[in-house]
Amino acid sequence: MTAFVLVGGAFTGGWLWDGVAARLRAAGAEAYPVTPDADPAAGLGTHAEELLRLLDRIERPEVVLVGHDYGIHPVLAAADRRPDRVARVVYVATGLPGDGDTAALLVRDADLRERLGHDTAPVAPPRGEEWARWGSLDGVGAEDLARLDRLAVAQPARTLTEPLRIGGAVHRLPATGVMCTADGPGIDTVEMLVRSGPAQFRERIGPRFGFFELPTGHWPMLSRPAELADVLLRAAAGGGHHFEQTDEHPSYETADFLLDPPVVPRERHGRADLHLPEDPAPRPAVVFVHGGPIDPERRPTPRDTPVFLGYARLAASRGAVGVTLDHRLHALGDYARAAADLAEAVERVRAHPRVDPERVALWFFSGGGLLSADWLAAPPPWLRCLALTYPVLAPPPGWETVDARFRPVAALAGAGGLPVVLSRAGREHAPFAVTVADFLTAAAGHGTDVEVVEVPEGRHGFETLDPTDASRAAVVRAMDAVLHRLG
Repeated sequence: MTAFVLVGGAFTGGWLWDGVAARLRAAGAEAYPVTPDADPAAGLGTHAEELLRLLDRIERPEVVLVGHDYGIHPVLAAADRRPDRVARVVYVATGLPGDGDTAALLVRDADLRERLGHDTAPVAPPRGEEWARWGSLDGVGAEDLARLDRLAVAQPARTLTEPLRIGGAVHRLPATGVMCTADGPGIDTVEMLVRSGPAQFRERIGPRFGFFELPTGHWPMLSRPAELADVLLRAAAGGGHHFEQTDEHPSYETADFLLDPPVVPRERHGRADLHLPEDPAPRPAVVFVHGGPIDPERRPTPRDTPVFLGYARLAASRGAVGVTLDHRLHALGDYARAAADLAEAVERVRAHPRVDPERVALWFFSGGGLLSADWLAAPPPWLRCLALTYPVLAPPPGWETVDARFRPVAALAGAGGLPVVLSRAGREHAPFAVTVADFLTAAAGHGTDVEVVEVPEGRHGFETLDPTDASRAAVVRAMDAVLHRLG
């Protein structure tokens, strides 16, 4: 007794869902592919009102709202206002927008995003291979690509720039994410974000939230219509992969560090904490830079988590000042702000009387790896070493909104003689592993001194997920390498 309301991405209409809708109807469900108002004056609110009117006409008791790409914005707006009419929200190849977000955040073309900030003219649809700038065309055949060209219409600018307005009702509804792995992250990456990332991911723990993967690009309704229809039917029945918080998967905030270094005196200075060694003379410093994006409300904050406390105490036990900090990388658009926080903290650390300002190492983790770009591009003489642990070194698919400044692979051209210590997880998330491989290739081309510490069976976050002897040895080896380069 399920009715599916199908809302596609920018430039498209109900025709996008023809293959999926036919299969849903053949399975006994109702299907309502939506063609949004393409009037140049239409906004996100216009499309949400259209969905509300459609919801009020549907007689079946169970309605599943499906949003693809831009389509998730009007879907969420309508679901928030009619939660009693919606059984489930399904996200297909899209993000997790929150209140106040605009669909422009989903636009992968940086020039277009900038234009949308001051131009209200409708956005012309792509043509041919230009569609790839809106998402991977993996699996889309020539006939379907020609159909996209023939039927696409201009997208009203206000639909992309008008903020989404939702309250709490939509967050109490069951939801399903359909991850298209040729276009963006898969379930393993989402699991990492669910367990340690921003609130919109962490809220997806529990039986109400399911996840599916499809090995295809951004347009599964064209490339895999039968598989997508099957996934939608299974989603409506509550299927999919579910994340549970168990003792086997402790949260990042509470998981113990894999070593047990002694507690040392700690001083807090703004965003940075200094963990001090016994020697009162000025000592070299190692600044540990956490990843992200992270939930701004997460407690404890990164500098107080066992992992970073462990690293800092380990450095202090070996005679260096271990520095932890909290930077404000809360969303993909926050890298410039986080970089400013880091630069300010480093200057504060270098001015501290217990620190030798001419001997400093920066150690980046996970998504914080993109912040290494500034330091690789123009390393100051006091930066004696740059370390990277399971880093992200170029924006993976879906991260195109990250400022072009943060591209460590490209920044290697300016690294000169700066030594790099890179800890590589053998079971890394595939989109992140590609960026590490590209970085090492570029480093070889530039003659950059890179020492690779391999953790063959380690996962992203191996210090908490894989506290094995091999992981412990890798952490010690990486610390030895960094401290050696600090003299």
